[in-house]
Amino acid sequence: MYTTLKIIGKVTGSPKEKCPECGGSELTMDSEVVCSQCGLVIFEHILDPKPEWRAFTFEEKQAKDRVGSPSSLSRFDKGLSTTFQPYKDMKGKLLPVKKQLQMIRLRKWHFRARMHSSIERNLYQAMDVLSRFSDKLHIPKYVEENAALIYRKVLEKGFIRGRSIKGSVAASLYASCRLNQTPRRLKRVVKISGRSQKEISRLYRLIQQELKLKIPIDNPFKYVSKIASKMKLNQRTENLGIDLLLKAQQIKSLVG
Repeated sequence: MYTTLKIIGKVTGSPKEKCPECGGSELTMDSEVVCSQCGLVIFEHILDPKPEWRAFTFEEKQAKDRVGSPSSLSRFDKGLSTTFQPYKDMKGKLLPVKKQLQMIRLRKWHFRARMHSSIERNLYQAMDVLSRFSDKLHIPKYVEENAALIYRKVLEKGFIRGRSIKGSVAASLYASCRLNQTPRRLKRVVKISGRSQKEISRLYRLIQQELKLKIPIDNPFKYVSKIASKMKLNQRTENLGIDLLLKAQQIKSLVG
């Protein structure tokens, strides 16, 4: 079925919107882009990224969707692992007991085979710890993903060897918060990690130096609402505090 296109650049990535032969603007697309006026084939073998089925509600889309969850750095296998159901077959019927026991053993060895190296076992524990720390600190997903990336880079360079996983994850998470300007105090990170502040501070400085992270300066305006909420101040007082910070910033008294 042909559909009329007004802007061909969205499909092909080309800025052209008219036929190069006759200058016509009525272009049709199926597996190729054709000019409706002169019949010139402009582009061939166009891939259609849309699904072959239609859905009119969100529930229908979820029921017909055949893809899994997107890949994520915060999962030890990046979400690309394969799992299978040991109790039922592809038609949903229960397997015999002997076959179920066999499938359970296969799933166990499949899980062990995914973590045959020490790095993968380390990531399996670290990503679980990172998820728990992020939930306790109410960390946004993109900050958690960045923390997972930092931890993976540090692990590849071999700086985790001989150090605790919890301390390294906490330092990576704190570094990610500083990079993304998400205000989280070091004391809160230390509290939920159960490690000492000296250890996490040392690991944070090591990560910053080895990965050459350029940590931006903290913006004091982000802390105003949090401090006002803890002190139970009204909105007028909070606005006055922001005005004072703006004036101090203009005269550069906040430097250092």
